Amino acid sequence: MKRTKIVDIFNPELIGTEVCVKGWVRTRRGNKYVQFVALNDGSSIKNIQIVFDMNVFTDEQLKPITTGSSICVEGLLVESMGKGQTCEIQAKTLEIYGTADPETYPLQKKGHTLEFLREKAHLRPRTNTFGAILRVRSALAFAIHRFFQEKGFFYLNTPLITASDCEGAGAMFQVTTLPLNDLPKTEDGSVDYSQDFFGKPTALTVSGQLEGELGATALGAIYTFGPTFRAENSNTPRHLSEFWMVEPEMAFYDIADNMDLAEEFVKYCIRYALDHCRDDIEFLAEHFDKGLIERLEFVLHNDFVRLTYTEGVKILEESGRKFEFPVSWGIDLQSEHERYLVEEHFKKPVILTDYPKEIKAFYMKQNEDGKTVRAMDVLFPNIGEIIGGSEREADYDKLLTRIEELGIPMKDMWWYLDTRRFGTVPHSGFGLGFERLVLFVTGMTNIRDVIPFPRTPNNAEF
Repeated sequence: MKRTKIVDIFNPELIGTEVCVKGWVRTRRGNKYVQFVALNDGSSIKNIQIVFDMNVFTDEQLKPITTGSSICVEGLLVESMGKGQTCEIQAKTLEIYGTADPETYPLQKKGHTLEFLREKAHLRPRTNTFGAILRVRSALAFAIHRFFQEKGFFYLNTPLITASDCEGAGAMFQVTTLPLNDLPKTEDGSVDYSQDFFGKPTALTVSGQLEGELGATALGAIYTFGPTFRAENSNTPRHLSEFWMVEPEMAFYDIADNMDLAEEFVKYCIRYALDHCRDDIEFLAEHFDKGLIERLEFVLHNDFVRLTYTEGVKILEESGRKFEFPVSWGIDLQSEHERYLVEEHFKKPVILTDYPKEIKAFYMKQNEDGKTVRAMDVLFPNIGEIIGGSEREADYDKLLTRIEELGIPMKDMWWYLDTRRFGTVPHSGFGLGFERLVLFVTGMTNIRDVIPFPRTPNNAEF
């Protein structure tokens, strides 16, 4: 008999029909007359209850059915009198695929802390919590592609191995095939990278933006969506060493167009998750964040406030609030500052623009005042910055001057500057840290809980 996924089993039209389900046992309980098994196959937060009539089955047959074991059951789907469920399966046949020893299977029926489950990341997707998170993550990934495809953007794959440092941060993972215990050296004693695989120093990418701009100045509008890497020793609930980034780049967009797109984009993704993952989000709201759905609806139904960095700093300075990091014009705003503006002052999402030139990247378009650039950051409740972007500097001479001011090696940037030498156009783009979006939509508080296998300092397990 063909298997029916549990997500589809609750269709009222199936009542009274023979069905086949396969999955992992959550619980088994009962008495000598009847046994009840809660089965889950990962397709839904919901379990299906399977009823074993002990006139049909023996104790010996059911003995291997413990929490974590995997089974196949065929039986009759009937309406259920039990509380909290609409239907159940009266079992007729049973096949046991795999057992799970109760003494050693770590996910027994009891509450587990998120910290404990991080140590069991290979098994945690089987829990209700992580099943829900991973289904929401999958839906959001699909929504991202759908949003941009519907708008006529082209999906561009940018390199994971690169010789350029987009952010100028230097926190990159080096890629090499040189023997580390016997590095070839040049006459002056430095490492001879001409003997390395690519013939030069290379690293894992921190952003696909620069290559994305090449795509946008040819195809008009592109987006990237792939893994990025930061070798920062940041042990915080908001940082990962390997994470996923969404980076659209658009020719002929100014900063206002960029802000419009960013707002429309995040609202689309949140709406998609609410429409397609309601059960999972309701489960997460019930168990982790009672205000989750209200906060998601709040973002959907409010226009984002737009104000300049200078105005934002003035509000913070006049707030009377004593922040851990003091506020003054020219500082890079911290999460506590961003959240104050969003959660306490405006009580709605905020897009901050026109940041000081000195705290932003070299490629951002300079304003006429000579002090600020056309940057934009989208700030959310509970998260702080969720999107960072800018109108890009389209003027060759201004961009070249900025690169020279910051001492960025020209040998790495000639190809990027060519976009300003040959048919330059106004263009803009932004980056969304995908895990930050998943964090917001699921109501989780630690970014390590919204990616299947987190990579952080001193942790590359599984």
